[in-house]
Amino acid sequence: MTNIPSGFSPHARKSPVTDPWQPLYARTDQGVYELGFILDTCHCNGRGLLHGGVIAALADNAMGLSLGIARLKTDPGEAGKAQAVSGIVTTSLQVDYVERAQIGQWISIVPRVVTASRRTGLTDALIYADNTLIARAHASFKVLISETDT
Repeated sequence: MTNIPSGFSPHARKSPVTDPWQPLYARTDQGVYELGFILDTCHCNGRGLLHGGVIAALADNAMGLSLGIARLKTDPGEAGKAQAVSGIVTTSLQVDYVERAQIGQWISIVPRVVTASRRTGLTDALIYADNTLIARAHASFKVLISETDT
């Protein structure tokens, strides 16, 4: 069985969508929210291959969380306004599948924030099985903000 790479810890942002695929792991030491897991049957389709929907959902998750990290670093808000991000929602997601993965391999989703503005963001991600590129993804997001005068 594959070992968990250094710096990864249990993924704290659990949801009903990701619960069936636990355990998932995350690390944020590169300024993005990288996700990883050891490929098991719960991630596979009927042919025993990593399901494209699992890749898409987890890449979407990693890219959205990475956008949230980037916004915390770069967006102080407008003068005289306090802002609270009430959500970051996907407006477009594209995934290109280029290779297969085998049960027992370490799957890592490595996102990158391309742009992070006040109301939108563009991201991409590379998805690896061990060190082999198996997919790439890119997404755009809308940032939901509620503002109050300060």
